[in-house]
Amino acid sequence: MSLSKEFQEGITNGPYWYPIYGGMQDWNYIHGGCFELTLEISDNKWPPANETGVHRRIFSSDTGRPLPGTITIEGINYTLKTSQGFADYHRLLPLVGRYKVVATAPGYRSKTTSIWWEEAATTVDFILDPEVTPEGNLPRSAYVCDCSSLSTEGFVDFVRGAHFELSLILIVSLIFLCFLLQRRIRSNLSKQRVCRVKKPSCCLNLIFRFIGKLNCIFILRE
Repeated sequence: MSLSKEFQEGITNGPYWYPIYGGMQDWNYIHGGCFELTLEISDNKWPPANETGVHRRIFSSDTGRPLPGTITIEGINYTLKTSQGFADYHRLLPLVGRYKVVATAPGYRSKTTSIWWEEAATTVDFILDPEVTPEGNLPRSAYVCDCSSLSTEGFVDFVRGAHFELSLILIVSLIFLCFLLQRRIRSNLSKQRVCRVKKPSCCLNLIFRFIGKLNCIFILRE
């Protein structure tokens, strides 16, 4: 912009460029009594994936499956959640330097690793170990349902909790299927009744035809 022939020293006056109606320039001039300055700099708004800091996935050491959790950078007050299906994360880093990345998941021991980030991205896979209770048992993760250890009251509380909507949809679906099944059974019964009513009339017609043929035979013989 500073070398531009159109804009002297890279500066342009808004009215001589292009109009923007209802922008911050108008609002600041009318309501704030000041001028709005717009700085346009040469920066890549959509950097490629190999330049986006640190990224990879979190796994469970006991199952080997992706483990949904959170990623934090020490010194930065922001927590990044991984995806639920693949437990992948993509964390932007502000400046080149050394960072400590912490991976956590409910029911698992957190892990911390140090990375040195330059211009290219850094990939770090985390494998978390499950925590062990004093009794030697593994705690139940927030992402895993162990319904065998739930009592009746616990199961009711479990259904009323985070899975209430899923349970409600399942109950409504079962009621609808029962309604369709009952309707089909009634339809089949009504068809069977109609057939049973029609069958005697058909038999009577056959009997009458047979008797009529016999009468014809006797008449011909006479």
